[in-house]
Amino acid sequence: MTQTKTTQHYTATQNACKMCTPLGAALAFQGIERTVPLLHGSQGCSTYMRRYLISHFKEPVDIASSNFSEETAIFGGGANLKLAIENVARQYTPAMIGIASTCLSETIGDDVSMILAQIGDTINGTALVHVSTPSYTGTHMDGFHQAVAAVVDRFNPANKRQAYKPKKKRTINVFPGMLSNEDIRHLKEIFEDFKTHHAILPDYSERLEGPSWLEYQPIQEGGTPLGVIEKMHVASHSLELGSILSLMVEKGTKSAGALLSDRFNIPCTRMEIPMGVKACDRFFKHMETITGKPTPEKYKKQKWRLVDAYVDGNKYISKKRAVIYGEEDFVASLAGFLAEVGIIPVLCASGGHSGHLKKALKANIPERIFDQMTIQDNMDFTQMEEIARNLEPDLAIGNSKGYAMARQLNIPLVRMGFPIHDRVGGSRILHIGYKGAQNLFDTIINTLLHKSQAESSVGYSYM
Repeated sequence: MTQTKTTQHYTATQNACKMCTPLGAALAFQGIERTVPLLHGSQGCSTYMRRYLISHFKEPVDIASSNFSEETAIFGGGANLKLAIENVARQYTPAMIGIASTCLSETIGDDVSMILAQIGDTINGTALVHVSTPSYTGTHMDGFHQAVAAVVDRFNPANKRQAYKPKKKRTINVFPGMLSNEDIRHLKEIFEDFKTHHAILPDYSERLEGPSWLEYQPIQEGGTPLGVIEKMHVASHSLELGSILSLMVEKGTKSAGALLSDRFNIPCTRMEIPMGVKACDRFFKHMETITGKPTPEKYKKQKWRLVDAYVDGNKYISKKRAVIYGEEDFVASLAGFLAEVGIIPVLCASGGHSGHLKKALKANIPERIFDQMTIQDNMDFTQMEEIARNLEPDLAIGNSKGYAMARQLNIPLVRMGFPIHDRVGGSRILHIGYKGAQNLFDTIINTLLHKSQAESSVGYSYM
């Protein structure tokens, strides 16, 4: 009797809806003043990540590498790492070197913490910070948050004594997550308008969008100074943005805000990225509570102009169907914004796999819209396209990596988030605040109008 052999079918990722974990760490390190990211792994890793960041920000980005070879992969990369640190410290004289491990160094079992213990936590006056970021454990967002937490941990140890700080100079720690340069600048503007001292980490808004130079600058100006990070333990409050991050902290993840709360009893407020009227209302209410000051009149005017725009534009977008994708926190906040303007996010997809996306969406989406949504995490664009085809979407919203999918579905793509490789100004897109919601609202409507106009047999020129 012949036995039938059962073949196990495996599904391979074809076009991931995420980037490498150390890429997120490298971006976070770029947001710290006079810091050079260093990847412990192969040269190809740093080359790939530099290319990604340069293409999005349109600025030079240096990322050092310990430059693994075949021999290093067999016998270990300790000597390479020590040499790389010495070379970077000598050639760049940075204030800090941010070291992120890669899949290769983690897979062979390099003990980076032990290697650094032999060197010390500084070398020639340069501080060393390490974060473990193999890509098989997460996404670029995980690497980003882990790097921020590692920096806060390094410069705010548990034995650091808190010093008295006058109330009039109290500072708010702000951990915004992976926002655009324009988002970070807008956050700083809001805190300045509230006349409140703040420490934003990371802040790459100037370093990755600076002025033209007469000659090359090895380390661009900008970023959160180490002196500011060292004083985060005496802040009066911390603010962390990201609904997924908030749920992860509830399950035990040590974010930067959670670390400061545990060590120094600094209260931490967590909320979603403020996109849309409802989320921005919550954000400004938190700001009033944290600062003890009323919301400036300019933001109230921005809100009512936005609400008026919602009324004016509703007829063009009501009940339109959208595919949205990207980082989990971005997707969760964007879906809330779309729901309040009348667009149904029929597919919410992310390459992340925290397990919290559905819960975060359900918390902020009306039930009548939530019931029409398909929610998928750990996705790639090939799977996404197959699912979306049956949902008959009118548009897609997300980063440039979804262009091929949108083209196959014959729907317009509204480019938002990270990365944006096939357009200029990706780092200058404003997503947050009432002004950010106004920008998103106008962009989405105009994209739909452009498609309708282009497909019209008469090419109408008046709405």
